[in-house]
Amino acid sequence: MEKRERDNAFFNRIQYKLLMKSPYCFIVEPKNGTRYDNISFFGNKKLIKSVSQEDHTATNRFATVLSVPLNYDGKIKTGDVLVVHHNVFRKYYDMKGREKSGPCHFKDNTYIIERDQIYLYLQNDKWNAVDPYCFIKPIEKIQNDLLSLETEEKETGVLFFINDELKKLGLNKGDRVSFLPESEYEFNISGEKLYRMRTRNITVKLSKWTQEN
Repeated sequence: MEKRERDNAFFNRIQYKLLMKSPYCFIVEPKNGTRYDNISFFGNKKLIKSVSQEDHTATNRFATVLSVPLNYDGKIKTGDVLVVHHNVFRKYYDMKGREKSGPCHFKDNTYIIERDQIYLYLQNDKWNAVDPYCFIKPIEKIQNDLLSLETEEKETGVLFFINDELKKLGLNKGDRVSFLPESEYEFNISGEKLYRMRTRNITVKLSKWTQEN
């Protein structure tokens, strides 16, 4: 009897998720079922990088799509993996010290997110940028100054995940570009350190001559 009840509860949850649809928003769940990505492994040793639930750098930024908005005709599909805003799954404490979920939390392990909270989607093992967002790979700085602590070229990088807006402007993946100060926001995608920014943050496409000189 208990097994049958557990099985019924499981299938009811699956059916509940399949039937959910929002007029304007995506319904998602955190990839791997966890809100936080705060554990690293060194060999067989586990290292907890952060113990604070309010630490946005430790939140899980990957989501699985349960349903797309009604009448949505875009490229994202149910089952795709997304890169989302760092606050989607984050918990916080209110003024009385009570633990709360953020405004995106809907029920159980499901969340409702707006389109502007989605930065990338994964299809056929390929990441695709969502307008107006793109991702820049920083360029390692050549250390001519022994006293400098900077490890990356300032406000310069290579287009790594390019959106349709930039393609229409004639830019391509691999182009070296300059971007506005303080516009970069760090993500780790498939082991790559990347900066998320918007189309309007890209200021100049650098020529080959500029790169070498």
